[in-house]
Amino acid sequence: MNGFHTGDRDDLEPRIAEILARKLRVRQGAGPYLPRTNAQVREQLARLFAARGLRDIAIDGLTRMTGGASKEQFAFALSHAGAEHPEKLVLRMDPTMGVVETCRAREAQILAALAGVLPVPPVRYVDRDGVHLGQPGLVTSFVSGVTKPTTMSRQTVSGVGIDYGALTPVIAAQFVANLARLHAFDWRGAALPDFAAPAPGTRQAALRQVNWWARVWEQDLVEPQPVITFAERWLRENAPVCDAPVLVHGDYRAGNFMFAEPAGEFTAVLDWELAHLGDFHDDLAWSAQKLFGSRVGDDILVSGLMTRAEFLAAYEAASGRRIDPRVFHYYEVLNAWKCAVLDLSTSCHAAAAGLSHQDLVLAWVAITGAVFMDQIVKLIEEAR
Repeated sequence: MNGFHTGDRDDLEPRIAEILARKLRVRQGAGPYLPRTNAQVREQLARLFAARGLRDIAIDGLTRMTGGASKEQFAFALSHAGAEHPEKLVLRMDPTMGVVETCRAREAQILAALAGVLPVPPVRYVDRDGVHLGQPGLVTSFVSGVTKPTTMSRQTVSGVGIDYGALTPVIAAQFVANLARLHAFDWRGAALPDFAAPAPGTRQAALRQVNWWARVWEQDLVEPQPVITFAERWLRENAPVCDAPVLVHGDYRAGNFMFAEPAGEFTAVLDWELAHLGDFHDDLAWSAQKLFGSRVGDDILVSGLMTRAEFLAAYEAASGRRIDPRVFHYYEVLNAWKCAVLDLSTSCHAAAAGLSHQDLVLAWVAITGAVFMDQIVKLIEEAR
């Protein structure tokens, strides 16, 4: 990185810096990942619930849930003294290492803040540092719904290539409306102690994101990639000003929301682990990434729902905001670079060391790094 001005590369949100430092401590000397048995998970959950004051605890129907390249997830029913009926819950817990390292406390704070604003799973219990569960974890209420139509026979990875069929118009309208509602949310009055807002009217919103993923690349480097280094330089030199930070989901796309059949009504927006305070263009550019879309003729539909032009126009109409094409393009580069960093460093590292429950998925993710590298080059060329 010598030879150009990088700014303050250590300017990260304090909690993000803690999580990345913890990752290095945890993986030192860690052996290959061993799946937790149901008995082990029950014992860990019982410790958590007992510490929260519950008595006569019974955990039934414990089932490992499929999906999730970064977190282990289990569904179960909790009974205890004082509860009239068993409560169906979901445990979301860190493996030794996943495709991305994030904070369960931050995720819980976001879900609690957005209750009644967006359809989100209600938070029930949090083990911020894994004192009881062994690894940090979050327990939420179980929300019914599907992430893709049950009539869709073809299996996809992490929401890639979903076809919503006749439900497309209904889901598309909610997809845009919920994103606009999120960005309109007044986060300043919410309890978000583990978040640090970027200063409005500065480039800090963009540069903190660059610093976050540059730190990840440095920590999880497998082999140097000149395009990654060049893109980081470009991102620092072209970082835009953010006048009014909003709450950014960070991974808003197909596969990260659930809906009820047959009506198509959203029941939950999921996977808030990458949420942060930043520029609304960040979410738009992430949603519009080609890998998360589906091709219909010459068009790539955003999350399989609508063309990019339709998506951006619908967002402007729903939000009352005006999209700056230059800023949108910047975040296209940033998000492609972020994905390349995750694919070519953390995913490779975790899969090769056997530190995750999803080593095969992580190996597939690593392959997509070449796709994002190609996108980075093309996007930066288009910006000239």
